[in-house]
Amino acid sequence: MATATRVPFVSTTSSGLRHCHKSNWVESSFPLIRQPGSLGPVNKSLSSASSILAKTNRRGFTRIGVVVFAAMADLSTVLVTGAGGRTGQIVYKKLKERADQFVARGLVRTEESKEKIRGADDVFVGDIRDADSIVPAIHGVDALIILTSAVPRMKPGYDPAKGQRPEFYFEEGAFPEQVDWIGQKNQIDVAKTAGVKHIVLVGSMGGTDPNHPLNSLGNGNILVWKRKAEQYLVDCGIPYTIIRAGGLQDREGGIRELLVGKDDELLKTETKTITRSDVAEVCIQALQFEEAKFKAFDLASKPERVGTPTKDFKALFSQVTARF
Repeated sequence: MATATRVPFVSTTSSGLRHCHKSNWVESSFPLIRQPGSLGPVNKSLSSASSILAKTNRRGFTRIGVVVFAAMADLSTVLVTGAGGRTGQIVYKKLKERADQFVARGLVRTEESKEKIRGADDVFVGDIRDADSIVPAIHGVDALIILTSAVPRMKPGYDPAKGQRPEFYFEEGAFPEQVDWIGQKNQIDVAKTAGVKHIVLVGSMGGTDPNHPLNSLGNGNILVWKRKAEQYLVDCGIPYTIIRAGGLQDREGGIRELLVGKDDELLKTETKTITRSDVAEVCIQALQFEEAKFKAFDLASKPERVGTPTKDFKALFSQVTARF
């Protein structure tokens, strides 16, 4: 049988003032109504996991106590950084859809990004390059999913019809060293100070090869800096899961067999891509299994209709043995 926590009885007068009996003052999240002899119409926003106790005093005012099952207090608060990005948006949305398991938070860099994902008070605006600016977002969370990354921009004037190759650059202040190293290091440091219990970090396959083509984009050495942040996370002492995703695809998730590997072995095969939706799902599933902690792995998937769609994530994480 589930245990329960009793919240002190709260009474109200017709003026709507709330008083707590034999305890500190408590703000009621719903109106109490003068209903002699019955509970009357109580705000329906109360969770179905709560039960209501009522007692009418001699003045005819209803006193209500709320018994909240302990499971409600056990929800894990999870912050997604980079929540305005294409994969971050999916993770944030999935967490919001699982309100019976998680309390979702998001961190974005601009107010425009917050508006784009229709964020409310649970979406914070901060700059990961400035550690102080992300403290409010990380304070009080149980788990952190890091999905921030530097983004190369294509230089204008590219014309494939002329046989040209595209050239890339990073905006000032947004080079991989600043975003993927300093920015991720700041997140890890703030999380450690805040007592975060688990960090999921999403990186990229290819980090074992210094000459990987991604490192040449804008001369940013992006995989080098990502790898440095991953090592920093491993050394910090917080339980972690490092997911090195293959080539990201904007396709439907949940319909492919997922593959895990290490040391870029999957890059030597034909199965080296993964949908953003599947990456997002693995991030969330990693929060729920001890088998995912203190592990690092490459992630890809078989083509659609080849193999069996992955549903047993505990078994998937159990395949992983590498810590870095």
